[in-house]
Amino acid sequence: MSKMVALPQTEDSAKPSSVSFREAFLFWLKLGFISFGGPAGQISIMHQELVENRRWISEQRFLHALNFCMVLPGPEAQQLATYIGWLMHKTWGGIIAGLLFILPSLLILIALGWIYIAWGDIAVVAGFFFGN
Repeated sequence: MSKMVALPQTEDSAKPSSVSFREAFLFWLKLGFISFGGPAGQISIMHQELVENRRWISEQRFLHALNFCMVLPGPEAQQLATYIGWLMHKTWGGIIAGLLFILPSLLILIALGWIYIAWGDIAVVAGFFFGN
């Protein structure tokens, strides 16, 4: 027979703090601009910031959300951001987190594409895009 042992409560297992919509918006915008390293890097940044640094979500809740998103088809980092946004601020939180997770990258790609189309025949610009 196995016996369950309750672990003592520590500061880490304390209830996460309440987060304003503005704070969450700014975090998701920042994450959209700095996220790199593919899904593993993005998930790592979310864990570091949301669980360890800001304590907006508990470790257990984050891992539960990550496991749930890993089962679903599609990009798990995007789904995790959307789900955590929904957990914090319901429908609008999920929409904002999901959009801001991808929107900055989209805008950067559009800007780079426009620069290439407009000035791609200039040697310095072509060298930048071709890594020369």
